[in-house]
Amino acid sequence: MSATLGRAFLHNFLGQAPAWYKYTIIAFLAVNPLIHLTLGPVVAGWLLLAQFIFTLAMALKCYPLQPGGLLAIEAVLIGLTSAETVLHKVESNLEVMLLLIFMVAGIFFLKDLLLFLFTRILLGVKSKVRLSLLFCVAAAVLSAFLDALTVTAVVIAVCTGFFGIYHKVASGKTFQQKHDHGDDTSVEDLHREDLRRFRSFLRSLLMHAAVGTALGGVCTLVGEPQNLLIANKAGWEFGEFFLRMAPITLPVLVMGLLTCVFLEISGSFGYGEDIPEKVRGIMRQYALEQDRKRTMQNRAALVVQALTAVWLVVGLATHAASVGLVGLTVIILATSFTGIIEEHRLGAAFEEALPFTALLTVFFAVVAVIADQQLFAPIIEYVLSLEKQIQGPAFYVANGVLSAVSDNVFVATVYVDEVGQALLKGEIDRDTFDLLAVAINTGTNIPSVATPNGQAAFLFLLTSALAPLVRLSYGRMVVMALPYTIVMSITGLLMSMMALGPATEYLYEKGWIEHHDVSEFQVSPEKGH
Repeated sequence: MSATLGRAFLHNFLGQAPAWYKYTIIAFLAVNPLIHLTLGPVVAGWLLLAQFIFTLAMALKCYPLQPGGLLAIEAVLIGLTSAETVLHKVESNLEVMLLLIFMVAGIFFLKDLLLFLFTRILLGVKSKVRLSLLFCVAAAVLSAFLDALTVTAVVIAVCTGFFGIYHKVASGKTFQQKHDHGDDTSVEDLHREDLRRFRSFLRSLLMHAAVGTALGGVCTLVGEPQNLLIANKAGWEFGEFFLRMAPITLPVLVMGLLTCVFLEISGSFGYGEDIPEKVRGIMRQYALEQDRKRTMQNRAALVVQALTAVWLVVGLATHAASVGLVGLTVIILATSFTGIIEEHRLGAAFEEALPFTALLTVFFAVVAVIADQQLFAPIIEYVLSLEKQIQGPAFYVANGVLSAVSDNVFVATVYVDEVGQALLKGEIDRDTFDLLAVAINTGTNIPSVATPNGQAAFLFLLTSALAPLVRLSYGRMVVMALPYTIVMSITGLLMSMMALGPATEYLYEKGWIEHHDVSEFQVSPEKGH
């Protein structure tokens, strides 16, 4: 009886995940307290970080919330961090949490408009190279002024719509019938090869767009959370931030777009697949049928969604409110004027956002372990001990490596505070601080495209409902991001070594940026928390 009950517990544990995966997580949970007692909290902290990355890598086997959450709970219980520190990390990222909860749900209520517009783009742009470049450039421009997660949510919504339309027809159903597009068992044999090619096509568009969010996000003060954090500490306004970053960010942007073109032309690293003609035909048929049966009520709904989308862009670009609160207004406006007033219809919009919000909270628990155990402190101390002329490139590399495995906002916060302390102690001058701040910002933004946990937009894409549909796993994302990572990271490093100093001096001479005083540095209120 006990053996049967034990097997039942094991069967229930992590559900349909493979048995080897379940045993691995159990082994992690068993070994962590022993490592903590014998080798100390620092070794246990690094091990926990590696284990959490493993759960992300196996996201298609098991959603990372459950195994990652068990590891986070254990970390608090054995003293690697505290519940108070975890709460503090969540409080510090409250705007990101609100963004995920409300903005992603807001995009859900604009999906008819997005599908209408992007279907026409898909049918109008015949060249895969041009289409890929369009997705990458659009994501970059939007991310420079809006938010990478918002842009990623839009792209996910669009690609999910595309996939659902074709999968329904490939399964022998009409556009009007209900269908589970996660089930391939009903896909007709003559459509299976086209479905495989269509998945490859969508994967490449998703990755081009995801990289585009990083290319654009690094350029402006509002592009990424760490940009705003660093700019506030340094006392830089929007224009000055853009100009100081430009010697690194603009060459990286150009090289990133050239990489997009090269990958599509060469067909390497999983890119280059064009949309099958059958799929294009079905999309064209879908567009014609939607146009034919669109009522005045449907047209009115599209107008409302378009006006709401305009408000979304204006609200985010002018910072009328926190990003998450702007998302809440999108939900209210889009539903009020399209007749969506039932609770169960509203609930469907939050199905995508809330699991990732919970996962991000677990991620902040891992970040809390990194903070409490000061896992990155030796690296920071080493970089600050180097000669001044190589500190900038060294900071760029160190930030890039750490951001690829951790939270880039956290890494930027730690590094800029440490450099700020060196400034206040007189170990570096203010101009050197400004150069190092540029290296820190570009380092946390550019090389972090190497892994899904390096960029929140990448992690959101990996853990979205769309990822398993198009077979986009952690490993495949790393492989597809690799050429971008190499080209963008090396370009950024070379520019930080050769162009940043001379270009900054030129900007000073022209009066486009100004020298700042030590007193303008904003001391972090979190220091010593």
